[in-house]
Amino acid sequence: MTERLKTIGIFGGTFDPIHCGHLRAGLEIYETLSLNEMRLIPGKHPPHRSTPKASPEHRLNMARLGIQGSPLQIDDCEMRREGPSYSIDTLMALRREYPKASLCMVVGVDAFLGLTSWFQWEKFIQLANIIVMYRAGWSLPKTGITAELLQSHALASKNLDQVTCGYILTQKITTLEISASQIRNLIEQKRSPAFLLPKSVHEYIQQNKLYGYDENDTMTPKEDVHL
Repeated sequence: MTERLKTIGIFGGTFDPIHCGHLRAGLEIYETLSLNEMRLIPGKHPPHRSTPKASPEHRLNMARLGIQGSPLQIDDCEMRREGPSYSIDTLMALRREYPKASLCMVVGVDAFLGLTSWFQWEKFIQLANIIVMYRAGWSLPKTGITAELLQSHALASKNLDQVTCGYILTQKITTLEISASQIRNLIEQKRSPAFLLPKSVHEYIQQNKLYGYDENDTMTPKEDVHL
């Protein structure tokens, strides 16, 4: 009988703030693909985005609050590393720590389409498998480098516990049209982001006056019920 490998999902992001879209996607991939672990990895200095609005410490704290009560985990490896938070550095570090595990880098289809702009992206497939999440209405690429990658590295089955790296798996997930920028904009407009992010994260934002929140704002009446 073929030995089953430990499967570790790696889901990076700015998480500024973490919200139900992130959490639902991570949970769905974890359960649907029967992963042993799903690690959400907040980036300290994301190289492909503008500087996050919240500090690394606040974003890490919110991520930890957001996953409470779920099987998801927070990995702070990028927060502990100086310099740009390159995914290649994270993959190499995890590969050294888990030489025989199936590392599964989780990205949305929009991020996958821009994969060739990532630092040393050609090495990703040598270190991990890639799980491309897509929602209803999204189309996977038919031409170009990313389409060629899908064709040449496609995993015919969902047996990620049989391969350490080298394959790409596409996985449809539930559509939750939520974005961190949407939440930040609502707060700036003195409107409530309730039901878009966990109650604990919302309360943390209020307590720490993040994203323009003011102590005089009344966006969340005490009787409100949150997800």
